[in-house]
Amino acid sequence: MTDTSGTAGQLTGLSQQEADRLLQQYGYNETIEKKIPPWKLFLKKFWNLSAWMLESIIILSLIIRNYSDAAVVSCFLLTNAIIVFIQDYKASDAVKLLRKKLSVSVHVLRDSEWKTIPARELVPGDVIRLQTGDFIPADLKLTEGSITVNQASLTGESGGIIKKKGDDIYSGSVITEGETTAKVISTGGHTYYGKTINLLKTASPKSHVDEVIARVIKWLSIVIGTMLLLAIVISLVKGIPILSILPVMVILFMNAIPVGLTVMFSVNNAIGARQLLKEDALVTRMNAPNDAASMDVLCIDKTGTLTMNNLSVAGLIPADGFTAQQVLLYGVQASHAADKDAIDIAFIEEGKKQNIASQSFTQKSFTPFTPQNRHTEAVIQTGQEEYTVYKGSFEVIAKLSGLTDAAKEVWQKKVDEAATKGYRTLAVARGEPGKQIQLTGITTLFDPPREDAGKLVGELKEMAISVMLLTGDALPIATEIARKTGIGSRLIKASELKEEGALAEQLEQCNGIAEVYPEDKYKIVKALQSGKHIVGMTGDGVNDAPALKQAEVGVAVHNATDVAKSSASIILTKDGLQGILSPVRLGRVTFERFNIWMLNKVSRTLMKVCFIVLALILFSKYVVSTTTLLLLLLITDFVFISTSNSNVKISIKPAQWNIPQLALTGAVQGILMAVEALGLLAIGWHYFDLAAHPGQLYTFTYLTLLFFSLMVVFVVREKKHFWSSAPGRLDTFLLVGNMIIGFILSQTGLVELKPIPWWQSLFAFGYIAFMTLVINDYIKYLIYKRYKSER
Repeated sequence: MTDTSGTAGQLTGLSQQEADRLLQQYGYNETIEKKIPPWKLFLKKFWNLSAWMLESIIILSLIIRNYSDAAVVSCFLLTNAIIVFIQDYKASDAVKLLRKKLSVSVHVLRDSEWKTIPARELVPGDVIRLQTGDFIPADLKLTEGSITVNQASLTGESGGIIKKKGDDIYSGSVITEGETTAKVISTGGHTYYGKTINLLKTASPKSHVDEVIARVIKWLSIVIGTMLLLAIVISLVKGIPILSILPVMVILFMNAIPVGLTVMFSVNNAIGARQLLKEDALVTRMNAPNDAASMDVLCIDKTGTLTMNNLSVAGLIPADGFTAQQVLLYGVQASHAADKDAIDIAFIEEGKKQNIASQSFTQKSFTPFTPQNRHTEAVIQTGQEEYTVYKGSFEVIAKLSGLTDAAKEVWQKKVDEAATKGYRTLAVARGEPGKQIQLTGITTLFDPPREDAGKLVGELKEMAISVMLLTGDALPIATEIARKTGIGSRLIKASELKEEGALAEQLEQCNGIAEVYPEDKYKIVKALQSGKHIVGMTGDGVNDAPALKQAEVGVAVHNATDVAKSSASIILTKDGLQGILSPVRLGRVTFERFNIWMLNKVSRTLMKVCFIVLALILFSKYVVSTTTLLLLLLITDFVFISTSNSNVKISIKPAQWNIPQLALTGAVQGILMAVEALGLLAIGWHYFDLAAHPGQLYTFTYLTLLFFSLMVVFVVREKKHFWSSAPGRLDTFLLVGNMIIGFILSQTGLVELKPIPWWQSLFAFGYIAFMTLVINDYIKYLIYKRYKSER
């Protein structure tokens, strides 16, 4: 490899030939994102349990030459796939926009000549030239010069950091002052930035909705499978050809699969996402509001989230012989506005407030703060007088001032007392040529909490969400902020965190963790999840990205970096955290709507299966056709998409799926409706002569099952009596509208369905309305009341 050591004038950089070879070896300087073609994403919608069931019906219908059923199911399958694909693709487009980066060019030394090339073509060993305002395109080692860099894109902290010859700087940073020559040491996925991106690929939260759906499907499949086996045995005993009833069996079994839930889920979340955008929150993952509904722990960053991210001078404590104004004046003189250092800015702004900054002085030289010297130093000229001022940590300034042990102990107590109140302390000193440097006093600095921080924490706690503070600040400062914002006072240092096995239990006893490094956040989120918590996490830097992606509810704050935003499931579009309340509230509304949908699904499915099997036993006949069941499935499953706008009451606690209660309520409603439907069929069988007219029998059973399926919505949407709250207008319109359509269909007929007299349809409506809205509603009320008292 070409020697690239030495000064800028001696550097030759890589040859183009060697650069091309290294590019083949290391690849382009970019993070690789695996892209799936849209057509593959669309085809995946046909490769899942729900799709397989529909596809099996199509095949069976074609085998027995029932082409009308095959056509209806095909349309059903295609419509479902298109709707879900469109919603998912829109969501992925939003994330792609967040990931998009501007193309960066760099000045690189190739073949002893400075050239401008795209940053993606950099390779390890390249020598590049950088200056103020430049974006750091790869991990570098400085070969000359001194610069100040802003690493906010990595850490979220906006303060400048000084880098000198021999220091490493990471991709994603920005040079705020100075210019330098540097050598590329890592590119692409091997950079600090790239490794963080790679960690994102391993970070992913569980899909709790999928888990619940799987449990419901398993339970329904067992119940329905048992009933269908019974139906098959009865069919064999009664001599009914199995092949002729297979489509009916498959459709009934398909009812165990929430086919319409994917559409319901997508539409509901799409509506919610648009609503949240108006409330200062952008959703990038479709099920984020649903996860927010169940969130019971929210880990909150301090700087810029709970606080203003704006240091200010809180107090001035002068030494004997000096005044508070002198302490501030010397502090201002020991600051440099051009460095944009947060502490310097705090002194300068306070000086302006007190009209001290306007005093005439000349800063002849300035030495900035570094981790090595831990103080700033400036030579000041005022008229004929010249002196030096110092500003920095108390330990360093005390040493420079030559304080006695007794004096140092007195001042240390003041520093410790300020720390317990959440203040950061800096000492200020003044020195003249030939004289001992004098400590003039100490200043206290504070990043004040946002005005709405305490209110926010209170509202989160009212919603039964535990708030945990995660901050890199020292324990006393973190404790004071936690106390002032109402989070609590039980905080520990990150160094006190236990091993993985006991970590979850330890975290449950804490209100926050101080002195946290960014990489600790991912570990904390994983530990809380292992303790069965649904975790929210706020963040703003690249280092926060893995934790944001791992958390069920990753929240990128307003000023977050692009990588943090692309890893989060919710992005706040305004300062502060008030925007997080909207997804939680909306999520709980969405959860209740999903819960109602699942309850509907369970009750309707059990009603249909039990009704058909019991009717087979009593009447030795299948009283439904495949057309009947397909129409019911199409109307009832998709009409309940209207519950996306249903009026619901939300819980004051994090949403949790109560499967036993859901199963009990749904089973009771389903069995009640099946028995009641059987009673109505018996009336029709004996008094309406349905036995002699199969087409009218199919119409009557279709109308019966339709009216029960639609009316039960009014019952299960409310835990009290159905009249306790009004349903949504769209709900009412669609439900009543579909009842009218069903009534019209019963008068006109369709395919196998033959017209029945209008008075039979009205009789069925009145019977079902009484049974559902009076009898079944009262029984449901008793179940909820008893279940609540037992809990």
